[in-house]
Formats: sequence, structure tokens, C-alpha cells
Amino acid sequence: MSATAITGGRIFDGRDWHDDKSLIVAGDRVAAISADVPAGARRIGAEGALIVPGFIDLQVNGGGGVMFNSEPTPEGIARMARAHARFGTTKLLPTLITDTPDITAEARKAGREAIARKIPGFLGIHLEGPHLSVARKGAHDPALIRRMEAADLDALRQYRGETGLLLTTLAPESVSRQQVMALAQVGVTISLGHTDTTCANALDYFEAGARMSTHLFNAMSPLGHREPGLVGATIHSGAAFAGIIADGFHVDPVAMGVALRAKQGPGRIFIVTDAMSTIGTDEAGLLLNGRPVFREHGRLTLADGTLAGADIDMLSSVLYVHRTLGLPLDEVIRMASLYPAEAMGVGDRYGRLMPGYAADFILLDPALSIRSVFIDGVELE
Repeated sequence: MSATAITGGRIFDGRDWHDDKSLIVAGDRVAAISADVPAGARRIGAEGALIVPGFIDLQVNGGGGVMFNSEPTPEGIARMARAHARFGTTKLLPTLITDTPDITAEARKAGREAIARKIPGFLGIHLEGPHLSVARKGAHDPALIRRMEAADLDALRQYRGETGLLLTTLAPESVSRQQVMALAQVGVTISLGHTDTTCANALDYFEAGARMSTHLFNAMSPLGHREPGLVGATIHSGAAFAGIIADGFHVDPVAMGVALRAKQGPGRIFIVTDAMSTIGTDEAGLLLNGRPVFREHGRLTLADGTLAGADIDMLSSVLYVHRTLGLPLDEVIRMASLYPAEAMGVGDRYGRLMPGYAADFILLDPALSIRSVFIDGVELE
């Protein structure tokens, strides 16, 4: 297998920076970071660029004019992945917002087919609901929220056994501790969200197998000084990860900074976009479960003003955290690559540029705009 050498750039491997070295790629994997270029290797010049791990987005409702809810097909997934790849996202989880049992089944089928077709950028699916709390429904249709039944549990376990990565957002109000344990035992990644649960109950669910919280601060019991809620439980827990929407509308930068400084590890806070179909388009809005969502000044809202997803891409999210909160660029890149990979339990394959890892990376120019994107070793056209 012939190698490709990305030369002349400054390389960030997910932990350290490397100067005067080349990124060596063999097929769809990173082979080495080395001062020596193998004989016969194809060279790609990256002079003046930063070579960094590609972004991993665990909550992508849509993009390129497609909502996963409205087009739960492999073709819909491919369009979403292409739209987000332009902004540095090299792996994503198409996310289904609470919908009918039939649409949910179609989403699982699309995930199976996307794996079989090896759609570039597809990592797995995220089912956000329908087993949530009406009290913290956010933009989810309350008529479609329901408790988890035995058939739902079986379908999730079957998908994980047959296919690949599966993330599901659940609320303790609608899912029992025993159901969480059963899902965790087969490798389903469980996130707590859209819930009014207490801190103590959330910690108990983390102990049962939940790994993270969905869009920290939003649609969950808040941090209070007598009842810390899910926000407090997530920040306190060493094991729990949490996605956060970094668009300046969903979470105030002061609250974001407090959470980042206070979070116990090894679980980390990572960036999600919660993006809708508007990404990569000039759409004025969209439909969600038949309800209009309005796009204005970077915000997406229902008619009553409820935020309905986000109108931001991953690169813009990274730049927001870096420039507004003043976090070092390497740490923000980890928030968009390594930490989400670790949250999904695949930090040994994705999120870093190390031998054996997926050759997913982006080239940033000095102004931090994207020069090029590589997915599985292939440069996007």
C-alpha cells in the first residue's frame, strides 16, 4: 500500500504539537508522524497550515437542507455528512429528534445501511428521545414523548448488536434504572437529557450505566444550591461526559466557563452543534414534526420563541470557545475531537492523529479557516 505524506505543516496529534515533521497516511489510517518521508510516498504540501484531528459531532439533526427526521435514509445521512464536512466534521452521529415509532424504525434502518455502504463521515446514530420528560421537552413534540416499553428496549439492543455505535438520550422519568443497565450491558451509549431528575437520581443513573448528558444546561434540571439537578450531577461526576452547544445563545459564556473549570474528570465536556438542516444553506427556516422553525440572526426558534436546535457548524463552535472563552486552541480542538470520541468509547480509534487511528484530519490556515479536509485518508473535493 503506497503512503501519502502531508508535509510542511505544524501537526497536533491530539496531545502534543509537532514541528518539522510529516503526517504519514497509509490507506484510511495514520501510519506515523515522522521527520522522514517514505520512499515513493505521494506528497501533499501543507506549508503554513495547522494539521489537526477532524471534528466529531455527536448531535447533528440536519445539514445541507436535510433533517434526519424528514429524510431518515442513507441518502439523507450522506447529504448531512457532506454538508458538515465542509466545516471540519469528519465523523458525526445523525440525530433523530423525538418522532413516531415508524420514523424511529426508519432511522435505525438508515443507520444499518449507512454502515453497509461505508458512507464517509458516518459514525453511528443518535436517538434523542422519544423516552424523555414532557416537563423538559424543549422543542420536542410532547405528543410523541412516551415511556420505554419492552419492544423499544429490544429494538435498541438489536440495533447495537447488529450494526454499530448507538447513542440515545433518555430521561429517568421515562426509562427505568434496569432498562439503562440492560442497554449499557450491550454497549449502547446512554445520555441523560430532557429531564427534571434530581441530582441524586442522576448520579444513580450514571452508576447504572449512563455515560453523559445531552446539551448541558439546556432542557434539564438546573444547578441549585440545595438541589444541584442534572447540571450539578454531571459536573460533579468523574465518569460523566457532557455535550455543550457553543453558539452563544444556548449557554452564556460565563456559565460555560464555570462548568469547564469545575468539571471533574476523566469525563469531559465536549462540543456539539445540535445543528439543523440550515447548515450549508440559505434556508429561511424548516419544519420540525410539522411545526415551523424560524431562522433569524443565528438562532432557530419555534413560534413561541423556544430554541429549536442550533444554526452553527463545528468550526464556528470551536472558534467561539477559543476566542470568547480564551481556551487554548489545542484544548478546544480536543473538545471537538478527542473528548467526543472518548465519550462514545472509541477514543482508541478516533480523535487523535496517532498510528492506527482513522486518517481523519483537517488543514487550517493561520487565520483558522479550513484549507482542506480528509476523511479516512481521502481529501474532500
